[in-house]
Amino acid sequence: MSASGVAVFDKTLQTTNIWLDDLMADQGPDRQLAWHVLGAVLHTLRDRLPIDLAAHLSAQLPLLVRGAYYDRYDPSKQPVRSRSLDEFLEQVNHELSSTHPVDAKEAVRSVFRVLSHYIDPGRGAESAPRTAGRSPGALAGSGYPPLGHQESGRSRNHIVSETTLTGTFDVH
Repeated sequence: MSASGVAVFDKTLQTTNIWLDDLMADQGPDRQLAWHVLGAVLHTLRDRLPIDLAAHLSAQLPLLVRGAYYDRYDPSKQPVRSRSLDEFLEQVNHELSSTHPVDAKEAVRSVFRVLSHYIDPGRGAESAPRTAGRSPGALAGSGYPPLGHQESGRSRNHIVSETTLTGTFDVH
């Protein structure tokens, strides 16, 4: 018998807690803060993706996280036209304004590490059409390194790249 009586609820809680544990390894032991960081980065990312790519990404999120991902979503305003890293980080900062001070760049890196670990590059996003005119690394001269990276002790076979910020969702 499941704890809640509904197996899918137990599964999404378990998976979401695993994701939060990974974020807490980077951001500190505050689970509530980890939840806010996850939501802030996912909202900012979602709002910059074309609707079809946002839906492909959401399909790979745990059910509970998917609900948070779509919280306050207005597809009529998508995608946001800002394409710079500074604008992305500014929006993450705004989303986190009611929490403890958090380094937005580190928050983005942490969430992208979690996404790169749990999102399957062969499912959904890879088969989604690329946004016309956007090339990998088109983060307009920022010189910003990829947001995902290999960590010792953890298998990271693919990353969510900085290209995500430019309006495409590339998983390598």
